[in-house]
Amino acid sequence: MSEANFIEYLKTVDTPTLCNAIELLGVRMHHEGFTPLELRCLFPEFGRMAGYAVTAQVETVTEMAPRDNRLFLDLYELLDKSPKPGVIVLQEIGGMGSFAAHAGEVMCTIFHRLGAVGLVSDCGVRDIPEVRRIGFHYFARGVTASHANYRIARVGVPVQIMGLAIQPGDLLHGDENGLALVPKEKRDLIQEMVDSVRSREGQLLDYVRSSEFTLAGLRKHLVVE
Repeated sequence: MSEANFIEYLKTVDTPTLCNAIELLGVRMHHEGFTPLELRCLFPEFGRMAGYAVTAQVETVTEMAPRDNRLFLDLYELLDKSPKPGVIVLQEIGGMGSFAAHAGEVMCTIFHRLGAVGLVSDCGVRDIPEVRRIGFHYFARGVTASHANYRIARVGVPVQIMGLAIQPGDLLHGDENGLALVPKEKRDLIQEMVDSVRSREGQLLDYVRSSEFTLAGLRKHLVVE
């Protein structure tokens, strides 16, 4: 399957099913590879997001260094050169991450024009109605009104979003349930594992919803003697 077709396929799979399928691959611990509940999907109506991470570290409040607008251009150029679709991933490196917005209408419009489909932030975002109109995914802890002393510190570096380590170019998948990293290992087996998860869960649900359902019968489905 080509990369483009794989991205389109991933958009047909919800993130929990994908996580269950990845568990079957045995390539990482079951508690790894996804973000905690504090990271919210702000536009669940957009459905699934899949794209390649374009990363930066930013600092918004504590003024650790002067702002250099050339680093904004570096981020835009990195996105332009990166695989598409892109997902912008912004990690706060300052000490007051609950105060300022990492993105709004202007930046998201530029990102969108350069081939990104969404943005992930471990802090806040803003301009909710305007960004919703663009059709641009937002995954963040919440919303705040000001960008404060926003500066980009580094671009194209490994980042971590609430414990999830993300490398530039990593494939991300998210929906209203949360955000997950698609592993490189055994990626060609993901569709087979998704089919297995859907088949197993479908059979179980068909039984639970049927007139034959009993607790004793459920035990036979769930417990291997």
